[in-house]
Amino acid sequence: MSTISETLSSKEVIEKETVKIKTARPYSNPYLTGLGLGLVLLAAFVIMGRGLGASGAASTIVSVGVNAVAPEHASGNEFYKEYLGDGSTNPLKDWLVFEVLGVLVGGFISGSLAGRIKGATEKGPRISSGKRLLYAFVGGSLMGFGAKLARGCTSGQALTGGALLNLGSWAFMLAVFGGGYAVAYFLRRLWL
Repeated sequence: MSTISETLSSKEVIEKETVKIKTARPYSNPYLTGLGLGLVLLAAFVIMGRGLGASGAASTIVSVGVNAVAPEHASGNEFYKEYLGDGSTNPLKDWLVFEVLGVLVGGFISGSLAGRIKGATEKGPRISSGKRLLYAFVGGSLMGFGAKLARGCTSGQALTGGALLNLGSWAFMLAVFGGGYAVAYFLRRLWL
């Protein structure tokens, strides 16, 4: 008799644990999300007097790091000097650093509320996790290098520059989409 009651109680525990697993909510409507992003960009212009961007924050953090390790090198390098300023203010007070931190925290909160936080590597069935992470690293590095060459990342060039109708920003985005479509053909089998 005790084994039957133990079996029933363990079955109840399993059912209770199964109910606790939260299913992921569907993704947001892309049109409403785009409208929201446009309103955030407008608010950035109205409140801060400038648009959105992320590569400037990364450059500021790298410049501060180089300055901490090799101050002579940083002060003699035009790239680092641009982000370090005159030395009278802390370059980490740049609002872009806090914008990027807010994006990270907001993304985590949004993912948590939607039940999408999990430790997994999104990939197709024909690629290993290691290769997927390597490709992501190489692609991200190329995008970072391209962002410095283009004088802005996709958020700075596409969103802010596109909103200001900058010809270079529109050319940048056409090149991003064209490059993405050109490479997608060769990498499509990794995802199918």
